[in-house]
Amino acid sequence: MTEQPHSAASVTAAEPPTVFTALADIVYQGSDVSQIYATICRAATLMVPGCDHASILLKRKDRYVTVAATDDVARQVDALEKATGDGPCLDAIEEEAAQVESDLAAAQHWPRLAARVVAETPVRAAMGFRLRVADRKVGALNLFSDTRGAFDTTAVDRAIVLVAFASVAVNAAAAGEDVGQLRTALVSNREIGKAIGMLMVLHHLTEDEAFDLLRRTSQRMNIKLAEVARTIVQQHHRP
Repeated sequence: MTEQPHSAASVTAAEPPTVFTALADIVYQGSDVSQIYATICRAATLMVPGCDHASILLKRKDRYVTVAATDDVARQVDALEKATGDGPCLDAIEEEAAQVESDLAAAQHWPRLAARVVAETPVRAAMGFRLRVADRKVGALNLFSDTRGAFDTTAVDRAIVLVAFASVAVNAAAAGEDVGQLRTALVSNREIGKAIGMLMVLHHLTEDEAFDLLRRTSQRMNIKLAEVARTIVQQHHRP
């Protein structure tokens, strides 16, 4: 049975500003963490090109638990990862770096998982991105595509931005605190969100550390925060 989070109805477009605005509305309305998890999964299928299914997997002590999923396919891939002890989502949790496999049929990593996913599900590509909640619970946002090669550079960049926002949204709900400055920045300026996501992945920073680095750089150089973020994104994509 496919799960459709109630608040996801407001997410109607694939463009990041629209998705972020809908997610921010959910946070501002005081939605609980489980509802935010479900909406983030739904947003991934709308925002990340090629993403057909998504889930969020959390590590609780020595167990991995799927706390949200768009559908049964996403839950099945999570179950296969847990059964084989192998896969991009588990590695994203344990190793922190983003995990991307664009063709599971020819995968060199996670061969046990890849063979079962290809044989038992329509999924042909997978990505996993670490998601930290209040420095206590660690999880991963897991994205799956039914199309081989669908997860290109654009898809990875979109996912990085979404994960940066998702971390903020989840932590805001978990802590019951107002992190409006960072949320608003991510909603109103796509470049800031992308820069924060890149800094998190490339330098193993939390979202707060990445935003603080941007803020301090902006103050030191007397340049607007959005301009600093744009420079970081441009340099990252420059050959």
